[in-house]
Amino acid sequence: MSILITAANSAPAYKLKNLLNGDNVIMGDHMDLPDFMLKPGKFIRLPDPKSVSYTHEMLTLCLDMGVEAVYLFRQAEIDLLIKAETLFNEYNIKIVVEK
Repeated sequence: MSILITAANSAPAYKLKNLLNGDNVIMGDHMDLPDFMLKPGKFIRLPDPKSVSYTHEMLTLCLDMGVEAVYLFRQAEIDLLIKAETLFNEYNIKIVVEK
């Protein structure tokens, strides 16, 4: 199983990645990431929180990638996914808020 960390282009996300220090950590961001970051495979482009189907897009992504925990850093992501925490819990996906 994997761990997804959002806000991949931020320093706090990298700090957390280093603390978790595992091969199962995936970094993702809905903001633009340079192509060289996406190619290695451990960085992914996440759905945009402005999308009306953001919650379902994130749930699908987590299920497809075998994610067991999502660490959220951006307020827009937190606001939307914390409301859907029960739904994610039904699929054994933990929502973790980081600030």
